[in-house]
Amino acid sequence: MKLLEISNAKKSFDDLLVLSDISMNVCEGEVVAIIGPSGSGKSTLLRCLTMLEKLDGGRLEYAAGVVTTDEDGKAVYASKSELQKIKTSIGLVFQNFNLFPHYTVLKNIIDAPVSVQKRDKEEVIKEARELLKKVGLEDKENAYPCQLSGGQQQRVAIARALAMKPQILFFDEPTSALDPEITAEILKVLRQLAEEKMTMVIVTHEINFAKMVADRVIFMDGGVIVEEGKPEDVIDNPKNERTKIFLQKLEK
Repeated sequence: MKLLEISNAKKSFDDLLVLSDISMNVCEGEVVAIIGPSGSGKSTLLRCLTMLEKLDGGRLEYAAGVVTTDEDGKAVYASKSELQKIKTSIGLVFQNFNLFPHYTVLKNIIDAPVSVQKRDKEEVIKEARELLKKVGLEDKENAYPCQLSGGQQQRVAIARALAMKPQILFFDEPTSALDPEITAEILKVLRQLAEEKMTMVIVTHEINFAKMVADRVIFMDGGVIVEEGKPEDVIDNPKNERTKIFLQKLEK
């Protein structure tokens, strides 16, 4: 089942075209890694998919509803209430954690499910504790973000996103702010989620991780999808010259 489909997506900032005619889809249980050089449009695509930025043109649809229709090359957005409903079906983990500094770890996780989704508080607390156990932080529920390492904060951010029970989870460079040892902690959590068939779209510069975890790799450059396919095809045997050059540079 398709959980996400975007077609002919365009996005400019002033005169700079950042996304040009992007089309892709994501199926249930699939892990899609998006790789490419800095400035290739990866993070902008993610921000458009998660409705943090507005598309200029194209159609964006989730299983939960249609975000934009394309009318004469312009993206026309659904109503505010419809977008709000769709937003609850997706989760996003930022590279800089974005935790509330004045909330404990537990309150960071339970706040949105209780206040936004209006779920039973006791039930949400029980689930939050299970999620903390899953990410190896069951002893940190009363800690504040400033008392945690970067890797621990990122694992709390993942637990917080999972607490909303999203159909699809987006990650924007989840390890870019972390050193290699801590990166391994995060990758372990993501691998575990992949094994549990959590649908994920991950913008990453960790090529080995993309190779190990992703079902499909998308290589972007210059605001377009240059190549996509299985990791062993795109990463080990790229067809496109731009992909080859990008991967060769990484190896140096």
